[in-house]
Amino acid sequence: MSKTVQVIFTPSGKRGAVAAGTTVLAAARALGVDLDSVCGGRGICSKCQISPAFGSFAKHGLTSSPDALSMRNAVEDRYDNLRGLAPGRRLGCQAQILGDVVLDVPPESQLHRQVIRKSATERVMVMDPATRLYYLEVTEPDMHAPSGDFERLAEALESQWKISGLRADLEVLRELQPVLRKGGWKVTAAVNSDGTGPARLIGLWPGYREAPLLGLAIDLGSTTIAGHLVALDDGRVLASSGLMNPQIRFGEDLMSRVSYAMMNPGGDVEMTAAVRAALGALAETLATEAGLPATDIVEAVIVGNPVMHHLLLGIDPVELGQAPFALASSEAQNLAASALGLTTIAPAARAYILPLIAGHVGADCAAVALSEAPEARDELSLIVDVGTNAEILLGNSSRVLACSSPTGPAFEGAQISAGQRAAPGAIERVEIDPATRKPRFKVVGCDLWSDDPGFAEATAGTGVTGICGSGIIEAVAEMRMAGLLDASGLIGSAEQTGTARSEPTGRTHSYLVYDGRASGGPRICVTQGDIRAIQLAKSALYAGARLLMDEMGVDRVDRVVLAGAFGAHISPKHALVLGMVPDAPLAQITSAGNAAGTGARMALCSLAARRAIEEQVRRITKVETAIEPRFQEHFVAANAIPHATAPYPELAKIVTLPNPSFNSAASDPNRRRRR
Repeated sequence: MSKTVQVIFTPSGKRGAVAAGTTVLAAARALGVDLDSVCGGRGICSKCQISPAFGSFAKHGLTSSPDALSMRNAVEDRYDNLRGLAPGRRLGCQAQILGDVVLDVPPESQLHRQVIRKSATERVMVMDPATRLYYLEVTEPDMHAPSGDFERLAEALESQWKISGLRADLEVLRELQPVLRKGGWKVTAAVNSDGTGPARLIGLWPGYREAPLLGLAIDLGSTTIAGHLVALDDGRVLASSGLMNPQIRFGEDLMSRVSYAMMNPGGDVEMTAAVRAALGALAETLATEAGLPATDIVEAVIVGNPVMHHLLLGIDPVELGQAPFALASSEAQNLAASALGLTTIAPAARAYILPLIAGHVGADCAAVALSEAPEARDELSLIVDVGTNAEILLGNSSRVLACSSPTGPAFEGAQISAGQRAAPGAIERVEIDPATRKPRFKVVGCDLWSDDPGFAEATAGTGVTGICGSGIIEAVAEMRMAGLLDASGLIGSAEQTGTARSEPTGRTHSYLVYDGRASGGPRICVTQGDIRAIQLAKSALYAGARLLMDEMGVDRVDRVVLAGAFGAHISPKHALVLGMVPDAPLAQITSAGNAAGTGARMALCSLAARRAIEEQVRRITKVETAIEPRFQEHFVAANAIPHATAPYPELAKIVTLPNPSFNSAASDPNRRRRR
C-alpha cells in the first residue's frame, strides 16, 4: 500500500491526503485547488508555479521540510535557464510531493486569479474567461487507423483536458491541417467553452503559444460607442477608444431612430449596416493602438440599450416604439461574432450580449448592475448611467428597481449651440466669479485654467473649439450660483445681472463664455436655448429617479453613483445645483466611470459574472416611465433649478443660491406680455 502524505494549499486553505509521488499539479486538481496550466503538465507554460513553505505550522498541525518535494529535475532546470524561475519557485507539474507540505499558489498561477482594477474605485476582477488556450499533443495520422485530423485533435483535447464534444467552424477547419503539420502535431488551441453549448475551436497555433488571447468589451451607446481591448490572461486593458455612433444621422435619440425604421422601408437594415461597420472599424483601431493583430481577438462582449441591441442583431425595433414595448428576446445571446458583422477579428470569434431587463432598459443597464452590484449593499443606492437614454437603478440588498429616461443628447454636447464631443479644445470645466461675473475655464487636453499664465501657448495647437457635456453642465450651474440665471432658467439682461456678458439674442439673452474671433476662433455663448435643452434633459433624469423612489416608498437615498463615460466627468456639486439628481450628501455622490463598459469587461473575463447577471436580471423590478402618470408631474417640477418643490438641505450646506427673478413681465413693466 502506497504511503500517503498531507498537502495544504494556501491561500485557499484546501488540504487533503495524496499518494507520495503525486505531482503538485495532480494534487491541486484532485483537491479542487485553483492552479493554472496551459501545457497540460509538460513543463512548457510555467503557469503552474508554486512556492513551498517549510517549517513547523502549528495552525495546520504539520511540519513541512525541504525534502517534502522532489529535487528539481531537468525540465525545471531547462525552463529556469530559458526564462528564469523566481527563487524558491517550483513548477507544479514537475515537483512531486514526497512528505507533508504547505504550498502557496501565487496570484499569477491561479486559474481564476483576482486582478485589482483602479478606475474610479478599486475593484476585484476574477479571471475565468470563456475562451482559453490549451496546449495539445495530437496523434499523427495512421493509414491503418483512418480518422480526420480534427477528430484526433478533439480526442487529444478530451484525453488531455477532459473537454469533450469539440466543434469547429469551417473557417478554422480550413487552417487546421497546415498548422498541425507546421507544429509537428504539437499545437495550442483556443477553445470557447461557456457551459451553455458545445466547446468550439476558435483558433489554432503551431507549438506552444505564449501571447495572450484578446477580447473586446463594447458599450454600444446611442451617441457614442466605447470599446476596450482586453488581455484574456489577466484582464488588463491594452487599449481603449471610442467613436460616434453613425446611426446619429438617422436620428439623435432612440425614438427618432425607431420612427425612421417605421417610416422608411429597409431603414432598420440601413442602421444595422452602419453600426456593424462601426464596430468592425473600432476593433481594428483598438488592435492597431495596442500594436497587436486584430485576428488575435477571439471574443467580444457587447452591451447596449434595447433599440441598439435589436438593430445590432438585425431585428426591426418597431415594437419598441409602442406599448407594451415588447422585446424580441430578453435572454443573453451567445453567437458567432461574424453573425454581427464583426469580420475584422478572428474568423471564428464568439460574441456574448448581456441580457435585457425590459423594453426600455437594456443590456447596458444590466452591465451597470453587474459592475455596481446594488443588491450587495444594505444602504440605498441610486445609480444613474447618464447618456442620451439614461438608465437608472435604485436598490439595496432587499430590492432593486430599474427604469430608463429619455434625456436626449444635450448632456453629450448635442443640441447645444456651441456643443461638441469631448475632444481636445472643448471646454470641459467652467467657473464664474460671483462678484465680477467673469468666467474662466479648462479645455480637454490642457491642465491650465484660461486665466493661468501660459494657457494660450498650451492650447495653441488645438485652440478653444466649443463646449462639451460636462462643460455645459458646469456653465449652467455656475450661472445659477452667480445670479446670472434665475430658478426658472431665464438668463438675465446686462442691466439685471450687472455684466455686459449677458447679451441680447432676439427676445432672450445669452451669456458670453469666450470670444476667440481675434485669433480666428469661435465665439462661445450659453444661449437660452442651451439652458432649455439642459433643463429638459435634467428634468427627465430627475423624474425617472423620483419615480423609482416613489415605488420604493422613500424620499431620500443614501448614495448616488454617476455612471457612464460622460458621468465620470460630471462634478457632483454642479449636478446637485442643477437638480440632476435628488438631494444627497456631497461626499456620497461619486462617479463610477463607464460602469456599463466595466460590466462588459467583467462578463468578458468571467463566466461566473455572466451567470450572476443572468440571474440578477430576473430579480430586478422594472418601472415603465412612458406610461407612469406621475412622470409628467415630476418632470415639470424638476424644470426649476434645482427644483420647484423638493428641498435640497444637503446642497444648502455647501452653496447659497441667489434668488433673482428675470421674468420679463415682472422685471420690465413697459414690455408687452407675451401670450
